[in-house]
Amino acid sequence: MCNDKIIRRMAGIMVLLSVTLGFMVSDKFFWLTAFVGFNLLQSSFTNFCLPEKLLARLGWFGCRRT
Repeated sequence: MCNDKIIRRMAGIMVLLSVTLGFMVSDKFFWLTAFVGFNLLQSSFTNFCLPEKLLARLGWFGCRRT
């Protein structure tokens, strides 16, 4: 399990990065923004968060397997 702040920060960084890239590079980067938003929404209902599982598997940021 990871600290919620880490996941929120990652999501915020991904949204800001994809919006910036969407305006500066290609409109297709807005799909990444939509994916991050969808992942946040579904994780609030299902309590399953793929980035949390990946970070736990890698052992980064103090995340551990549950």
